[in-house]
Amino acid sequence: MSRVVLVTGASGGIGRALCKRFLEAGDTVLALDRDAAGVQQLAAEFGEAGAARLEPLAADVSDQDAVTAAVARGVAARGPVDVAVPNAGGALGTTLAHTDAASWRRDIDLNLNGTYYTVEAVRASMIERRRGALVLIGSVNGLSALGHPAYSAAKAGLVSYTKALAMELGPHGIRANIVCPGTVKTPAWRARVEQHPKIFEELSKWYPLGDVATPEDIADAVQFLASAQARVITGVALPVDAGLMAGNRMMANELTLDPF
Repeated sequence: MSRVVLVTGASGGIGRALCKRFLEAGDTVLALDRDAAGVQQLAAEFGEAGAARLEPLAADVSDQDAVTAAVARGVAARGPVDVAVPNAGGALGTTLAHTDAASWRRDIDLNLNGTYYTVEAVRASMIERRRGALVLIGSVNGLSALGHPAYSAAKAGLVSYTKALAMELGPHGIRANIVCPGTVKTPAWRARVEQHPKIFEELSKWYPLGDVATPEDIADAVQFLASAQARVITGVALPVDAGLMAGNRMMANELTLDPF
């Protein structure tokens, strides 16, 4: 059955993969991004399916009124939202020493508050219809200290928020889960790769699978959690990280003196 799927941060690397995956499944996508020009290009990028079933919406998710109004426009055009994927996010301060009050507020507003505003824009409708799936996009940074402290605090908050959603909305037939990516090969890494061409090769040693995720890997996990195959899965924080959160293999090698 075709669904209406809301994806925020739609014109970014993971956002594009999400939109493509849901369109391929026959769903209609409300593609929301603060980059109005970028989100307008999505329909053309996805050809006939995009032109027919992708609704571009422009809003900054850190502005609740703007998000609410944009989602209302999308619903008026395409129908009520069945699946919401609050994906918009980003990080400023790399360490506490490079974090000030302004960058802290921006990271919290974008990653934590923006997700809350997105969910609020669809929650009442899902409750009224007694169905819906929320798949939040977190990060392994929300599960362990890996730099970017304000971003990480926001993503950790999303794990707790997801559990609250699952607990309180479950009786209304609504599921809530969160996908926690590790390093993902998105265009956001382009500048760092240009400065340090071997960065992915060097990072891969920390990952048990010896690789890092692509945007398509994240989209696959999200699509599963949004599907009927996951109908009794809710409140789950799922790392999609090539094994990073399974353990520190570099430290284990040094502790055991028995490399594997």
